[in-house]
Amino acid sequence: MTPALPPGQDRVAAVAPVEVHDPDAWREGFKTGLPTLFGIGAWGLVVGIAMVKSGLTAVQAVGMTLLVFAGSAQLASLPLIAAAAPIWVIFATALVVNLRFVIFSALLGPHFAHLPWKQRFLLGYVSGDLTVAMFLQRYPTAERVAGKLSYLKGLMYPNWFAWQAGSLIGIFLGSAVPAEWGLGFAGTLAILCIMVPLIINNAALCGVVVALAISVLAYGLPYKLGLLLAVLVGMITSMIVEESFAKRKAKHV
Repeated sequence: MTPALPPGQDRVAAVAPVEVHDPDAWREGFKTGLPTLFGIGAWGLVVGIAMVKSGLTAVQAVGMTLLVFAGSAQLASLPLIAAAAPIWVIFATALVVNLRFVIFSALLGPHFAHLPWKQRFLLGYVSGDLTVAMFLQRYPTAERVAGKLSYLKGLMYPNWFAWQAGSLIGIFLGSAVPAEWGLGFAGTLAILCIMVPLIINNAALCGVVVALAISVLAYGLPYKLGLLLAVLVGMITSMIVEESFAKRKAKHV
């Protein structure tokens, strides 16, 4: 005889079914993200070296890559740390650079709102730009499909390991790399390689162009605030352009 569930737990079980691991879906996700892993590892290597070259100790750099896990935010904050900028400027810069993850969260939320919050928290931590984009390309709607969670894990976990492996290697080899190699410029190129595939529509392109112009015009602002301003104005521009295109499309339907 099946024991009775506590009051209300039967209703929870009905609306929150257990997710079963699907090896085939996991492998499909892994194969989809596999071509990007080398680039992610290389970018992590550059960021790891940059952290050491910016004056962080190996322990501090390891802590940063494990806790922050956001290459663009790390690279944006490192010059501020080296320049002894106020802590609020460093945090504000990292926050604005990572605001795109709020959008990613809103896009992924409908797919996995039924999961326990601890599991959603972990998935949010290991998420990345490319993994979210590839997942949404495979599953554009929030329809409940078997294997969806396994597919996401097949994308995200190898991506996380590739980044951390590259970053840790960069941290422990950073002191042996000559400064004349110009790794700061290499880091810029690495970001461009990741960013360009994400410019998938006119709204994103407009945001990038505006952010580029603002960053040049505001270059002289103290504490690298020009970067903060450029990211903020670029995001607002993209949102305005996206809304404008959506309204035009709605009129023609």
